[in-house]
Amino acid sequence: MAGNDLTNIQVYRKKWNINIGVIIFGVIFIYLAVTVLIYLTDKKVSAYEVREGSILKDTAYTGFIVRQEEVVNAEGDGYINYFAPEGAKVGARTDVYTLSPGKLDFDEPDSGEAAELTAEEQAAMLVKTQSFSENFNESQYSDVYTLKNNISAVLESKSSQSRQSQLDAMISEGKEGLQVYPASDDGIVIYSTDGYEGLELKDVTKDMVEKKDYERKSIKNNTKVRSGEPVYKLITDDAWTLAVVLEDETAQELAETKRVKVRFTKDNETTTAGFAVYNTKDYNIGFLTFTSSMIRYAQERYLDIELILEDESGLKIPKSSVVKKKFYTVPEDYLTQGGNSRDTGVLIDTGRDNAEFQKADVYYRDSETGMVYLNPDAFEEDTVLIRPDSNDTYRLKDTKSLKGVYNINKGYAIFKQIKILCESDEYYIVESGNNYGLANYDHIALDGSSVRENKVVF
Repeated sequence: MAGNDLTNIQVYRKKWNINIGVIIFGVIFIYLAVTVLIYLTDKKVSAYEVREGSILKDTAYTGFIVRQEEVVNAEGDGYINYFAPEGAKVGARTDVYTLSPGKLDFDEPDSGEAAELTAEEQAAMLVKTQSFSENFNESQYSDVYTLKNNISAVLESKSSQSRQSQLDAMISEGKEGLQVYPASDDGIVIYSTDGYEGLELKDVTKDMVEKKDYERKSIKNNTKVRSGEPVYKLITDDAWTLAVVLEDETAQELAETKRVKVRFTKDNETTTAGFAVYNTKDYNIGFLTFTSSMIRYAQERYLDIELILEDESGLKIPKSSVVKKKFYTVPEDYLTQGGNSRDTGVLIDTGRDNAEFQKADVYYRDSETGMVYLNPDAFEEDTVLIRPDSNDTYRLKDTKSLKGVYNINKGYAIFKQIKILCESDEYYIVESGNNYGLANYDHIALDGSSVRENKVVF
C-alpha cells in the first residue's frame, strides 16, 4: 500500500506572476537608451552670443585733385627768393617774391644756436614720412622725390621768418638791383607746377589719375629763373574736386549716389563730398566735390583716401544664423485680449454663437500697412477670425516671410524677427531696441537651418 501511495503524487504547473517593477524598469531603460542614442546621433545646436558691434565698409583710392589754379610767370631774369611760406594764404598786392642780379647772402645762425624743430614741425614731417611709407609703390618711384621735397619744405620753413626779416632789411637799405613782386590776386601760394593747372574735369583721364608720367617742378630760393618762366601758382578758390578710377562693379553700385563719406589718409580727417560718376568705354571716373579745406591739401596733387560706403552700428550676428519663416498677415484690429487674462490673441469663428478666444504671439507689426504677423503653426488651415465687437471676418490665407533668427535663451527655439542695417562677408548688423527682435547678450542658434520652432536645444 505504501508503494501505491508514492505513485499518486501530482505535479502542478507554477503560476506565472507579472512583476510590475521589472516592466517599469525596462521601459525606463529603453527610454534612456533611445534618448542617449538620439542625443549622440542628433546634430548639436551651437549657440552664438549676440553682441553690439559695427561694420565699416570702405575702399581705398588715390585721387587726383582738380582745382582753380593760376600760374604766375617771372617778370624778369634773376635769382628768386620768396617772402610768404608755401601753402600760405596771401592777399592781392601782398609781396610774394624778389628777383636780384646775383644770389643773396643770408646770415645763418651760429652752430651753437641752431634751433631744433618745433613739435608742430616734427609732427608735420612724421605725417609725410608715414604716409609715404604706408603707400609706397615701386612703380611710382617719383613719390621718393615728392617726399624729399616735402621734407625739404619743412626744414626750409625753419628759417623762413629769418629770411623774410633779412629781405625786408635789404629792401629798406635799398639793395642794388633787388626787385619786389606782389601777388596778382588773392589765393594760396604754391612754389611748384606740374602742368595740370587750369585743367577742366572733362579733360581728366585714367592716366592722369594713375600718375602716369607725372612730374612736378619745384622752385627753390636763390635759384636763377628767366623772364616768362613759372615762379609760383595761386589757388584762387576753396572749391575743389578729387577724381578716382572706379571698377565697373563699384561704378554701378554708386551710380545713383549723390553724397559719399570720405576719410583722408594724410591727416585722418573725415568729411562728406558730393559725388558723380563719369563713364567712358574703357573706364569709370568718380568725381568727389568739396567746398572747403583746400588749404590743408594745397601742396598735393594726389591724395590717398577711403570711401566709406557703409558705417553702421547695432547688433552683430553671423549670416549662418539667419532664416526665413512664413507668417499669416492679419489686420491689427483683429487682435484682442481674452477673458480675464491679459494675453493677446484672436477670436476664432467656430460656427457656433460664441467665438473662441485663442492666444496668439505677435512676431512683427508693420506700421505702414497696419498688419501683424502671426505664426501659422498655431492655427488650423482656413481658420476664420472675427473682428472684436463686429461681425466682420477674416480668413487666414495670406502669408509673408520674415527674416529672423532662433533665440535659445530659454533652452528652446523662439523665432525673432530682425531688421538688417548692413552686412560684411560673414556678418550682419541688425537693428537693436526692436520690441520683436534681439537684445544685447541674447543667445541664438549659430546655424538657423538646423533648428525648428520650439525645438528643445539643451
